[in-house]
Amino acid sequence: MDRIENAVDAFLQDYFGFNIPTVQLTDVVEIIIIAFFIYQVLIWIKNTRTWILFRGIMVIVAFLMLAAIFQMHTILWLGDRLFSAGFIAIIILFQPELRKALEQLGRNKFFNALLSMNFSRNIGDRFTEKTITDMVKASFEMGAVKTGALIVIELNDELTEYERTGITLDSLVSRQLLINIFEKNTPLHDGAVLVRGNRIVSATCYLPLSDNMELSKDLGTRHRAAVGISEVCDALTIVVSEETGAVSIAREGKLMRDVTEDVLEDQLRSIQKAEDVKTDQEHGRFFWGRRSGHVDEDKESADR
Repeated sequence: MDRIENAVDAFLQDYFGFNIPTVQLTDVVEIIIIAFFIYQVLIWIKNTRTWILFRGIMVIVAFLMLAAIFQMHTILWLGDRLFSAGFIAIIILFQPELRKALEQLGRNKFFNALLSMNFSRNIGDRFTEKTITDMVKASFEMGAVKTGALIVIELNDELTEYERTGITLDSLVSRQLLINIFEKNTPLHDGAVLVRGNRIVSATCYLPLSDNMELSKDLGTRHRAAVGISEVCDALTIVVSEETGAVSIAREGKLMRDVTEDVLEDQLRSIQKAEDVKTDQEHGRFFWGRRSGHVDEDKESADR
Protein backbone atom coordinates (compact mmCIF):
# COMPACT_ATOMS: atom_id res chain seq x y z
CA MET A 1 0.00 0.00 0.00
CA ASP A 2 2.88 2.36 0.83
CA ARG A 3 4.51 1.61 -2.53
CA ILE A 4 1.33 2.54 -4.42
CA GLU A 5 0.99 5.79 -2.47
CA ASN A 6 4.66 6.65 -3.10
CA ALA A 7 4.30 5.90 -6.82
CA VAL A 8 1.19 8.06 -7.18
CA ASP A 9 2.85 10.83 -5.15
CA ALA A 10 5.94 10.72 -7.36
CA PHE A 11 3.80 10.82 -10.54
CA LEU A 12 1.86 13.88 -9.35
CA GLN A 13 5.07 15.58 -8.27
CA ASP A 14 6.78 14.96 -11.62
CA TYR A 15 3.91 15.89 -13.94
CA PHE A 16 1.76 18.31 -11.95
CA GLY A 17 4.15 19.74 -9.38
CA PHE A 18 2.29 18.88 -6.16
CA ASN A 19 2.15 16.08 -3.62
CA ILE A 20 -0.77 14.20 -2.11
CA PRO A 21 -1.53 15.97 1.18
CA THR A 22 -1.48 13.90 4.34
CA VAL A 23 -5.06 13.66 5.63
CA GLN A 24 -5.60 12.92 9.31
CA LEU A 25 -8.76 12.26 11.30
CA THR A 26 -8.77 15.80 12.68
CA ASP A 27 -8.70 17.15 9.12
CA VAL A 28 -11.81 15.15 8.22
CA VAL A 29 -13.59 16.36 11.36
CA GLU A 30 -12.67 19.96 10.56
CA ILE A 31 -14.00 19.62 6.99
CA ILE A 32 -17.28 18.18 8.26
CA ILE A 33 -17.72 20.96 10.85
CA ILE A 34 -16.91 23.72 8.36
CA ALA A 35 -19.22 22.20 5.72
CA PHE A 36 -22.02 21.97 8.29
CA PHE A 37 -21.69 25.62 9.30
CA ILE A 38 -21.44 26.81 5.68
CA TYR A 39 -24.58 24.80 4.85
CA GLN A 40 -26.45 26.30 7.82
CA VAL A 41 -25.37 29.82 6.84
CA LEU A 42 -26.53 29.30 3.24
CA ILE A 43 -29.89 27.92 4.42
CA TRP A 44 -30.29 30.89 6.79
CA ILE A 45 -29.42 33.35 4.02
CA LYS A 46 -31.78 31.71 1.54
CA ASN A 47 -34.76 31.77 3.91
CA THR A 48 -34.50 35.50 4.66
CA ARG A 49 -34.31 38.75 2.74
CA THR A 50 -30.56 38.57 3.34
CA TRP A 51 -30.44 36.47 0.16
CA ILE A 52 -31.11 39.60 -1.93
CA LEU A 53 -28.31 41.51 -0.21
CA PHE A 54 -26.03 38.50 -0.51
CA ARG A 55 -26.60 38.37 -4.27
CA GLY A 56 -25.71 42.06 -4.48
CA ILE A 57 -22.44 41.40 -2.65
CA MET A 58 -21.67 38.51 -5.02
CA VAL A 59 -22.20 40.83 -8.01
CA ILE A 60 -19.69 43.32 -6.53
CA VAL A 61 -17.17 40.51 -5.87
CA ALA A 62 -17.57 39.21 -9.44
CA PHE A 63 -17.04 42.74 -10.80
CA LEU A 64 -13.86 43.13 -8.74
CA MET A 65 -12.59 39.78 -10.01
CA LEU A 66 -13.08 40.99 -13.59
CA ALA A 67 -11.26 44.21 -12.67
CA ALA A 68 -8.36 42.13 -11.36
CA ILE A 69 -8.23 40.07 -14.56
CA PHE A 70 -8.14 43.15 -16.79
CA GLN A 71 -5.80 45.09 -14.45
CA MET A 72 -8.21 47.97 -13.71
CA HIS A 73 -6.05 49.51 -11.02
CA THR A 74 -8.37 52.38 -10.02
CA ILE A 75 -11.33 50.06 -9.44
CA LEU A 76 -9.11 47.65 -7.51
CA TRP A 77 -7.82 50.52 -5.37
CA LEU A 78 -11.41 51.58 -4.56
CA GLY A 79 -12.37 47.98 -3.86
CA ASP A 80 -9.44 47.56 -1.50
CA ARG A 81 -10.48 50.68 0.45
CA LEU A 82 -14.10 49.52 0.61
CA PHE A 83 -13.25 46.00 1.76
CA SER A 84 -10.96 47.31 4.49
CA ALA A 85 -14.12 48.46 6.28
CA GLY A 86 -16.27 45.66 4.84
CA PHE A 87 -16.49 43.62 8.03
CA ILE A 88 -17.93 46.51 10.02
CA ALA A 89 -20.27 47.39 7.14
CA ILE A 90 -21.59 43.80 7.02
CA ILE A 91 -22.28 43.83 10.78
CA ILE A 92 -24.22 47.11 10.42
CA LEU A 93 -26.18 45.99 7.34
CA PHE A 94 -27.02 42.53 8.65
CA GLN A 95 -27.46 43.42 12.33
CA PRO A 96 -31.09 42.16 12.64
CA GLU A 97 -30.33 38.99 10.68
CA LEU A 98 -27.14 38.26 12.62
CA ARG A 99 -28.97 38.70 15.92
CA LYS A 100 -31.69 36.31 14.78
CA ALA A 101 -29.11 33.77 13.61
CA LEU A 102 -27.28 33.88 16.96
CA GLU A 103 -30.59 33.49 18.82
CA GLN A 104 -31.45 30.44 16.72
CA LEU A 105 -27.99 29.01 17.40
CA GLY A 106 -28.49 29.55 21.12
CA ARG A 107 -31.81 27.68 21.02
CA ASN A 108 -30.37 24.74 19.09
CA LYS A 109 -31.24 21.52 20.92
CA PHE A 110 -27.77 20.05 20.41
CA PHE A 111 -25.99 23.02 22.00
CA ASN A 112 -28.63 23.24 24.74
CA ALA A 113 -27.86 19.64 25.64
CA LEU A 114 -24.13 20.40 25.81
CA LEU A 115 -24.55 23.63 27.73
CA SER A 116 -27.57 22.75 29.84
CA MET A 117 -28.22 25.34 32.50
CA ASN A 118 -31.14 25.31 34.88
CA PHE A 119 -33.07 28.41 33.89
CA SER A 120 -36.47 26.70 33.77
CA ARG A 121 -39.74 28.13 34.98
CA ASN A 122 -41.02 28.01 38.51
CA ILE A 123 -43.48 25.26 39.33
CA GLY A 124 -46.30 27.77 39.68
CA ASP A 125 -45.78 29.01 36.11
CA ARG A 126 -47.09 25.79 34.55
CA PHE A 127 -50.61 25.92 33.14
CA THR A 128 -53.36 23.57 34.27
CA GLU A 129 -55.90 21.41 32.47
CA LYS A 130 -58.55 24.11 32.82
CA THR A 131 -56.28 26.64 31.11
CA ILE A 132 -55.75 24.24 28.19
CA THR A 133 -59.50 23.69 27.82
CA ASP A 134 -60.29 27.40 27.97
CA MET A 135 -57.67 28.32 25.37
CA VAL A 136 -58.81 25.60 22.98
CA LYS A 137 -62.50 26.47 23.33
CA ALA A 138 -61.89 30.21 23.03
CA SER A 139 -59.75 29.76 19.90
CA PHE A 140 -62.34 27.72 18.02
CA GLU A 141 -65.29 29.79 19.20
CA MET A 142 -63.52 32.88 17.84
CA GLY A 143 -62.71 30.99 14.66
CA ALA A 144 -66.39 30.09 14.19
CA VAL A 145 -67.32 33.79 14.03
CA LYS A 146 -64.07 34.82 12.24
CA THR A 147 -62.63 36.86 15.08
CA GLY A 148 -58.90 37.28 14.67
CA ALA A 149 -56.73 36.33 17.65
CA LEU A 150 -53.07 35.96 18.58
CA ILE A 151 -52.20 34.10 21.79
CA VAL A 152 -48.54 33.66 22.78
CA ILE A 153 -47.83 31.02 25.43
CA GLU A 154 -44.54 31.64 27.20
CA LEU A 155 -42.41 28.57 27.94
CA ASN A 156 -38.74 28.65 28.99
CA ASP A 157 -37.62 31.83 27.24
CA GLU A 158 -38.82 34.94 29.03
CA LEU A 159 -40.85 37.40 26.94
CA THR A 160 -40.51 40.42 29.19
CA GLU A 161 -39.43 42.73 26.36
CA TYR A 162 -42.63 41.94 24.44
CA GLU A 163 -44.76 42.02 27.57
CA ARG A 164 -43.71 45.65 28.11
CA THR A 165 -45.06 46.65 24.69
CA GLY A 166 -48.61 45.80 25.75
CA ILE A 167 -51.07 46.63 28.50
CA THR A 168 -50.62 44.74 31.77
CA LEU A 169 -53.61 42.60 32.81
CA ASP A 170 -52.42 39.85 35.21
CA SER A 171 -55.70 37.93 35.02
CA LEU A 172 -56.53 34.25 35.16
CA VAL A 173 -56.99 32.63 31.75
CA SER A 174 -60.63 32.01 30.92
CA ARG A 175 -62.58 31.37 27.75
CA GLN A 176 -64.82 34.39 28.29
CA LEU A 177 -61.92 36.78 28.92
CA LEU A 178 -60.01 35.69 25.80
CA ILE A 179 -63.09 36.09 23.62
CA ASN A 180 -63.81 39.49 25.13
CA ILE A 181 -60.23 40.71 24.60
CA PHE A 182 -60.26 39.90 20.89
CA GLU A 183 -63.79 41.13 20.24
CA LYS A 184 -63.73 43.60 17.34
CA ASN A 185 -63.67 47.32 18.11
CA THR A 186 -62.63 46.79 21.73
CA PRO A 187 -59.57 48.57 23.20
CA LEU A 188 -57.50 45.38 23.64
CA HIS A 189 -58.33 43.44 20.47
CA ASP A 190 -55.36 44.69 18.41
CA GLY A 191 -52.06 42.88 19.01
CA ALA A 192 -51.13 39.72 20.88
CA VAL A 193 -52.06 38.32 24.28
CA LEU A 194 -49.20 36.92 26.37
CA VAL A 195 -49.99 33.93 28.58
CA ARG A 196 -47.64 32.89 31.38
CA GLY A 197 -48.75 29.80 33.24
CA ASN A 198 -52.43 30.21 34.12
CA ARG A 199 -52.46 33.99 33.75
CA ILE A 200 -52.84 36.50 30.95
CA VAL A 201 -50.06 38.91 31.80
CA SER A 202 -50.40 41.39 28.94
CA ALA A 203 -52.53 42.30 25.90
CA THR A 204 -52.02 44.39 22.73
CA CYS A 205 -48.38 43.25 22.60
CA TYR A 206 -46.27 43.99 19.54
CA LEU A 207 -44.45 40.99 18.04
CA PRO A 208 -41.61 40.83 15.49
CA LEU A 209 -42.67 39.93 11.96
CA SER A 210 -41.02 37.01 10.20
CA ASP A 211 -39.05 37.79 7.05
CA ASN A 212 -38.99 34.13 5.95
CA MET A 213 -39.25 34.17 2.15
CA GLU A 214 -40.80 30.68 2.10
CA LEU A 215 -43.97 31.68 3.94
CA SER A 216 -47.10 31.67 1.83
CA LYS A 217 -47.97 35.02 0.24
CA ASP A 218 -51.58 34.75 1.41
CA LEU A 219 -50.55 34.96 5.07
CA GLY A 220 -51.33 38.26 6.75
CA THR A 221 -49.59 40.27 9.46
CA ARG A 222 -51.08 38.20 12.28
CA HIS A 223 -49.64 34.93 10.96
CA ARG A 224 -46.27 36.51 10.19
CA ALA A 225 -46.13 37.85 13.74
CA ALA A 226 -46.91 34.37 15.09
CA VAL A 227 -44.06 32.86 13.07
CA GLY A 228 -41.81 35.82 13.93
CA ILE A 229 -42.10 35.37 17.69
CA SER A 230 -41.54 31.61 17.31
CA GLU A 231 -38.26 32.33 15.49
CA VAL A 232 -36.79 34.29 18.39
CA CYS A 233 -38.01 32.21 21.36
CA ASP A 234 -39.44 28.80 22.25
CA ALA A 235 -43.01 30.07 22.78
CA LEU A 236 -46.03 28.38 21.24
CA THR A 237 -48.41 30.79 19.49
CA ILE A 238 -52.06 30.22 18.62
CA VAL A 239 -53.33 32.35 15.74
CA VAL A 240 -56.94 32.62 14.55
CA SER A 241 -57.49 33.94 11.03
CA GLU A 242 -59.89 36.84 10.72
CA GLU A 243 -60.52 36.00 7.03
CA THR A 244 -61.11 32.24 7.20
CA GLY A 245 -61.57 31.50 10.91
CA ALA A 246 -58.91 28.78 10.69
CA VAL A 247 -56.81 28.10 13.79
CA SER A 248 -53.05 27.67 13.32
CA ILE A 249 -50.06 26.97 15.58
CA ALA A 250 -46.60 28.53 15.28
CA ARG A 251 -43.54 27.10 16.99
CA GLU A 252 -39.80 26.96 16.24
CA GLY A 253 -40.26 29.05 13.10
CA LYS A 254 -42.83 26.64 11.62
CA LEU A 255 -46.53 27.26 11.04
CA MET A 256 -49.03 24.41 11.36
CA ARG A 257 -52.10 25.70 9.52
CA ASP A 258 -55.79 24.91 9.96
CA VAL A 259 -55.48 22.52 12.91
CA THR A 260 -58.34 20.76 14.66
CA GLU A 261 -59.33 21.06 18.32
CA ASP A 262 -57.71 17.70 19.07
CA VAL A 263 -54.39 18.73 17.48
CA LEU A 264 -54.28 22.02 19.41
CA GLU A 265 -55.15 20.24 22.65
CA ASP A 266 -52.44 17.62 22.03
CA GLN A 267 -49.85 20.34 21.38
CA LEU A 268 -50.70 22.13 24.63
CA ARG A 269 -50.69 18.88 26.59
CA SER A 270 -47.30 17.91 25.16
CA ILE A 271 -45.91 21.19 26.53
CA GLN A 272 -47.56 20.52 29.87
CA LYS A 273 -46.04 17.03 30.04
CA ALA A 274 -42.61 18.37 29.16
CA GLU A 275 -42.91 20.89 31.98
CA ASP A 276 -44.03 18.12 34.36
CA VAL A 277 -40.93 16.05 33.52
CA LYS A 278 -38.70 19.08 34.06
CA THR A 279 -40.37 19.79 37.38
CA ASP A 280 -39.88 16.17 38.51
CA GLN A 281 -36.19 16.45 37.66
CA GLU A 282 -35.95 19.65 39.69
CA HIS A 283 -37.69 17.94 42.59
CA GLY A 284 -35.20 15.08 42.32
CA ARG A 285 -32.23 17.43 42.42
CA PHE A 286 -33.74 19.32 45.34
CA PHE A 287 -34.49 16.10 47.24
CA TRP A 288 -31.03 14.61 46.76
CA GLY A 289 -29.42 17.93 47.62
CA ARG A 290 -31.39 18.12 50.86
CA ARG A 291 -30.67 14.48 51.58
CA SER A 292 -26.94 15.01 51.06
CA GLY A 293 -27.10 17.98 53.38
CA HIS A 294 -28.79 15.91 56.08
CA VAL A 295 -26.17 13.18 55.73
CA ASP A 296 -23.39 15.74 56.17
CA GLU A 297 -25.13 17.15 59.22
CA ASP A 298 -25.50 13.66 60.70
CA LYS A 299 -21.77 13.01 60.16
CA GLU A 300 -20.89 16.26 61.88
CA SER A 301 -23.14 15.35 64.83
CA ALA A 302 -21.53 11.92 65.10
CA ASP A 303 -18.05 13.45 65.05
CA ARG A 304 -19.01 15.73 67.89
